[in-house]
Amino acid sequence: MTFHSNGFSALANKGRSIMLAAALAASTAIVPAGAALAQDAETITAVMHSGLRVLDPIITTAHITRNHGYMIYDVLIAVNENFEVQPQMADYEVSEDGLTYTFTLRDGLMFHDGEPVTAADAVASLKRWGERDSGGQLIFDVTESLEATDDKTITWSLSEPFAPLLDIVAKQSAVPPFIMPARVAETSADEAITDYTGSGPFTFVEEEFEPGVSVTYEKFADYVPREEPANWMAGGKVVNVDRVVWMTMPDAQTAINALVSGEIDYLEQTQIDLLPILEASPDVVVEVRDPLGYQTMGRMNFKHPPFDDEKIRQAALMAMGQESVLATLIGNPEYYSICGAIFGCGTPLASETGSETLKAGGDPEAARALLEEAGYDNTPVVLMQPTDVTTLTAQPVVAAQQLREAGFNVDMQAMDWQTLVTRRASQAAPADGGWNIFFTNWMVPEISSPLINPMVNGRGDDAWFGWPEDPELEALRDEFIAASDAEARAEVAERIQAHVIETVNYVPLGQYLTVQARRANIVDMIPSPVPVFWQIDKSE
Repeated sequence: MTFHSNGFSALANKGRSIMLAAALAASTAIVPAGAALAQDAETITAVMHSGLRVLDPIITTAHITRNHGYMIYDVLIAVNENFEVQPQMADYEVSEDGLTYTFTLRDGLMFHDGEPVTAADAVASLKRWGERDSGGQLIFDVTESLEATDDKTITWSLSEPFAPLLDIVAKQSAVPPFIMPARVAETSADEAITDYTGSGPFTFVEEEFEPGVSVTYEKFADYVPREEPANWMAGGKVVNVDRVVWMTMPDAQTAINALVSGEIDYLEQTQIDLLPILEASPDVVVEVRDPLGYQTMGRMNFKHPPFDDEKIRQAALMAMGQESVLATLIGNPEYYSICGAIFGCGTPLASETGSETLKAGGDPEAARALLEEAGYDNTPVVLMQPTDVTTLTAQPVVAAQQLREAGFNVDMQAMDWQTLVTRRASQAAPADGGWNIFFTNWMVPEISSPLINPMVNGRGDDAWFGWPEDPELEALRDEFIAASDAEARAEVAERIQAHVIETVNYVPLGQYLTVQARRANIVDMIPSPVPVFWQIDKSE
């Protein structure tokens, strides 16, 4: 994983300097009234990376909805910072033949409506999750039965051993198997839930919810934490404050000024250009959440022209280069790296096979030649451009220019991120409200294996947005599951890397680190890739 200078022009650097100077000169932030809650010792006011609109953490992989899920739901098992599977809501046993997994719910589990959590609730939740999650689909391919054998016991029987089952069920993202009441989990996996009764350490205050603006959570007094210390998603989820309020502030300067002035307590993602403001404040702590960081990438729609044609997808990949995307997105090369590995650089399965043009900055002339060879007929490429998330605004603009230089007719359509999250689920033709390409980011830990990477899924309509139908990819994933040891798995993973790049399942555009900032009196925050609000405290 190599770092590169950003190669900005003098004009770009001048623009960044003007932006920084303006931010430094600003003394008052324009802050929503709710942000005054930061003065309350029992309330944490946070500005997250995006506004929250979609409340069902099973029907979307949006990180803000996943974060919401961890606030109000719990999980059966979870991983700690060493990626070790730990009991959470349940202990577990595995039969000697690897065909039967038995989960036993611990005492004291209760939903927010006062009803006890039962095995039937867990079974319904797991089944709904298994319809949408990439890894869950693989488990249910070999599931003979999943049933509640009594109120506290879940018995999961397989037709053949599936060694990664616990790792997949315990994963922290992209779609964790959150436990909901059975009446909620029985909602079709294609429909959004409307009942937000949870099982976790916080309750969702529905009457105070302003979609895309603010969301409020209150401590669930009847939640019984585990006795072990909190560690990533595992251990005791002890809540030390009464309320957590998430505010939306799309303007980075406004959010930073609000943090410096004490009007908010926490900023999930900071704009790298503006870090000097935060670093100069003695009342603010700036830190990298996760040393592996995020991968940014582009995803095309396989259902509609022009990207239903593999050659045209290949031309698009050839047109793109990582350096200009990362330099515009992050700016400071200390916080980004060129990386062509679909499973992320710095992970056991990292391979950069096939990513040469991406790492070299793209090859627009070769892309144009391939586009002509494919017979591209100037079909518009509807490129969705989110405008309100700092870490998602640059990629569409840079990619649109790169695609145009290669000869694509790009129709870039601006929208907020939550609108994009909703629209990307549409399989309609681009002219009828659908889309051709969008850009997103994943935490490296959640894409580090073909069993959990949501984008490495070739199941057509059951795959992640873009819906590639790719039996060869599915066969490779089966090989990965059957591999006997780490060396064999790495060999299969390299073939998956080559296949994904060849078919342009998606376009990896490099890795970057995110920097969070908090007031110095916000202490004991768990350094997990997913920002969580248990254990965290607010000192006087």
